[in-house]
Amino acid sequence: MEIITDFYLFLLSVILISLSGVMAPGPLFAVTVAKSVRSKFAGVLISLGHGAIEFPLMFLIYFGFVQFLASSLNQKIIGFVGGLIMIYMGFRMIRAERKISEEHAGYEHGSLMAGIVTTGANPYFLLWWATIGAALIVNATFFGFAGFLIFAVTHWLCDLLWNTIVSATVFKLRRFWSKKVYNLIFGFCFVVLASFGVWFIASALL
Repeated sequence: MEIITDFYLFLLSVILISLSGVMAPGPLFAVTVAKSVRSKFAGVLISLGHGAIEFPLMFLIYFGFVQFLASSLNQKIIGFVGGLIMIYMGFRMIRAERKISEEHAGYEHGSLMAGIVTTGANPYFLLWWATIGAALIVNATFFGFAGFLIFAVTHWLCDLLWNTIVSATVFKLRRFWSKKVYNLIFGFCFVVLASFGVWFIASALL
């Protein structure tokens, strides 16, 4: 891997690569859409939950943990277990959203935990960090520990920015949604989670 020695050029590459990853539809996006129906702050809380997994992982990779993630057996185990969790979350989402209401006790806590669980159960999130993310961290070390910290915060801020935009947009538009639209939205979220779950499990067994 060729090291980018210009710090600002490196940060630009981090922003572009990070946004390309977070903007791709996936389990975290589906959960953000579903949770944002009830709270415009869901994206922020989901991002905090995501960061609770991501920041420790970045530090672990920085200190040499990437070899564990690169193990084929560990990837299969993570993929299989993560797939089961994704499918379970999909079914729970459908059951929970059959009754749409504006009030929901403990909802904020649910968004935070959704970010943690969805992130931790996604094997391709770990695979991304074992490959692309690890390469970025190697480059960040060229600028010292301070460079690594700036990289880590910049990457997470990209997640926060996108999830906040999605959350605010969904929440603002919800007033125009009929019951049929609600069903379509949560049906879409279920399909995304279940499909990724099946894909993760199939990939682990092959």
